[in-house]
Amino acid sequence: MDRLTVTKESFRQAIFENIKNLFRTTIDDVTEQQLFQAVAYSVRDIIVDEWIATHRTYEAEDAKVVYYMSMEFLMGRAMGNNIINLCCDKIVREVLDELGFDLNLIEDQEPDAGLGNGGLGRLAACFLDSLASLEYPAYGCGIRYRYGIFEQKIIDGYQVEKPDEWLKNGNPFEIRRPEYSVEVKFGGNVRMAKTENGRERFVQENYQSVMAVPYDVPIVGYNNSTVNTLRLWDAEAVHSFDLEMFDRGEYNRAREAQNLARTIVEVLYPNDNHVQGKELRLKQQYFFISATLQTAINKFKKNNSDFQELPNKVTFHINDTHPSLAVPELMRILVDEEGLEWAEAWGIVTRTCAYTNHTIMSEALEKWPIEIFSRLLPRIYQIVEEINRRFCAQIIDKFGDDSNLLRRMAIVADGQVRMAHLAIVGSYSVNGVARLHTEILKNEALKDFYAMYPNKFNNKTNGITQRRFLLHGNPKLAEWITNKIGDEWVTNLPHLKNLMQFVDDEKALKDFRQIKYQNKERLAKYIKEHNNIDVDPRSIFDVQVKRLHEYKRQLMLALYIMHLYNCLRDNPHLDIMPRTFILGAKAAPGYHRAKKIIKLINSIGDVVNNDPNINNKLKVVFIENYNVSNAEIIFAAADVSEQISTASKEASGTGNMKFMLNGAMTLGTMDGANIEIVEEAGAENAIIFGMGSDEVIKLQHEGSYDPWEIYNNNQEIRRVVMQLINGFYSPDNPELFREIYDSLLNGGGEPADQYFILKDLPSYIEAQAKVDKEFRNAAEWAKKTLINTANAGKFSSDRTIEEYAKEIWNLKKVKVRIPGEQ
Repeated sequence: MDRLTVTKESFRQAIFENIKNLFRTTIDDVTEQQLFQAVAYSVRDIIVDEWIATHRTYEAEDAKVVYYMSMEFLMGRAMGNNIINLCCDKIVREVLDELGFDLNLIEDQEPDAGLGNGGLGRLAACFLDSLASLEYPAYGCGIRYRYGIFEQKIIDGYQVEKPDEWLKNGNPFEIRRPEYSVEVKFGGNVRMAKTENGRERFVQENYQSVMAVPYDVPIVGYNNSTVNTLRLWDAEAVHSFDLEMFDRGEYNRAREAQNLARTIVEVLYPNDNHVQGKELRLKQQYFFISATLQTAINKFKKNNSDFQELPNKVTFHINDTHPSLAVPELMRILVDEEGLEWAEAWGIVTRTCAYTNHTIMSEALEKWPIEIFSRLLPRIYQIVEEINRRFCAQIIDKFGDDSNLLRRMAIVADGQVRMAHLAIVGSYSVNGVARLHTEILKNEALKDFYAMYPNKFNNKTNGITQRRFLLHGNPKLAEWITNKIGDEWVTNLPHLKNLMQFVDDEKALKDFRQIKYQNKERLAKYIKEHNNIDVDPRSIFDVQVKRLHEYKRQLMLALYIMHLYNCLRDNPHLDIMPRTFILGAKAAPGYHRAKKIIKLINSIGDVVNNDPNINNKLKVVFIENYNVSNAEIIFAAADVSEQISTASKEASGTGNMKFMLNGAMTLGTMDGANIEIVEEAGAENAIIFGMGSDEVIKLQHEGSYDPWEIYNNNQEIRRVVMQLINGFYSPDNPELFREIYDSLLNGGGEPADQYFILKDLPSYIEAQAKVDKEFRNAAEWAKKTLINTANAGKFSSDRTIEEYAKEIWNLKKVKVRIPGEQ
């Protein structure tokens, strides 16, 4: 059974067989979870033959493959996406309808895979979808986290982290591949030894090691026969159980090795506010990088004996700084295990690795203390030191002996190993993820490296997969679009441009508005079920959902809500459009201020939502445990897309693209991909406010900004800021939000209001007034938002991947051959 031969009868029979064989029961007695598992395994049955055929085709053609290495893959649920890409949605839905079940409810039994957190991971997931749909050979490579980052609970307004037990019932789409297990070594010491031919080589000894065991997950291409692989590495002990210790009664120590291995793969981004957390993060990174490279090299050697061919057969793509250890690990394999000389090995490495930078934020450009790095990875540290020594010699050759420049650019300096510098030096390509971001990298953040390697730097503006975020996430709008212009947009998103013929069509605009209203009703139902808050679908759904960081300025939206509520308290009859503010965000467990901002948002909601005097003109909703699945519902329902980061700080953003695609108006700064969205949709079809990146950078360089000037001269803003410390939103503890107040006015280890929230707030208030005014004209609002959808074509991850494949990876498409097909 594959996607071409599956029938209603064969799929029905597969469900019955899986119910019987997996659970020893029948369709009459099956539970909802058992039914999900049976349907999921039946879908996997359709996939497997093509999955095998895909990799046999790649091997037969000795095709070049990209290994896309990322700490995160925010995949969402797999079953619905697989059904859509297999183009068997109609068959599956009809079979389940006839059996008396709703596919949407069955999908709800699947947890979101706990493999990512924010935009970095979701981008990686979109890229995998596009790679398979465009028929490019690729592996995604990451870690099989047992408990994800965390499941967010909101208790008394506070974020509380619980283990994300997404694997509790197993993952029906994964297949364990122990035959590809490899050993990964940590610690110990390195000694010099001589080989039989007298060559010196380095040997690591007295180390601890774990076995990296791969679990493969299929990545199904849309309406083709390509099934690529997401390879997730689990950690197991080399010797998992010490029977001698157990027999002596030392039961805990008997499993010590297995417990140490499990720690590596327990959670994504363990809290690194302490030494143990830093060690664990570094272990995680080396663990999956070493495992990936070892297996990739073993695979390469099956068909090739000349390592000079490696760059023609493989690209190791470093997605942000986390996988930067690919550079020294590949050197270790080539020099220590394969016996290549340094110069030859370095020439291969620097033609095989490519790096994407995702941020200019200094804290995200990872730096590891030498003490930890050298102790955990002694041989890798030796290699990094040698890379650094040779690189510094190149700097001196090119720019002269400038000690300040050397200190700025060195890979090892000030007691740290700088991972971004390592990735840049060891890669043949360095790309940013939006045009503005790339220019800031070249002219500000990485300008020294751009001067050194101008030909390495390039831009690849991010994209999203329309198959997940429109075809699956917004089926009503997807069907309407297909009825209007055909379904070519599913694989060629610029085809949406054909919707422009309907922007003055009254009937089309009315239908477009009605679909938005139905999606708002769906979200309102979700909010009632999960938050027990009644929201009006006729109100403006004003949405900000993304990872919580101060530069993303969830705090600015909170301050605006406080301001608007003050206006309503002063005048309950104030003529405003009813507004529902919907926020969702996870804060890193160790990011105290971000967690306090979540508490503030919920405290504002507690006050606003329970005030009968404002006549339901204002509601505040915080979506608990924001993830891909509830994001699909949110994007489809949003009227306003809050993209309000401090200009120059957001590399790209992809939520902005998802909102645009689903017909929301961008309210934002000229930051990241917002600039390109405005270019595509037209400035009149977005609402832009605040400082631009040049002004922000200038103020940062000058250090001339004083938030007290705004506080002292703007009564409305002063009133809002004072409410942070006068107990208005925390009557039992007026000092609860003192830290937020201090961050705006006093700093405290960093510049006061370092993300220019108060500076941009007056402009933001004016922009929000424009939202209110424009939303009142329903037909004109519909026209503007339809223009956004029609012009979202640039922002498909298919376009982005085509650029990577042609301009960085030099990949060629491979048509998968299915045995027995003509």
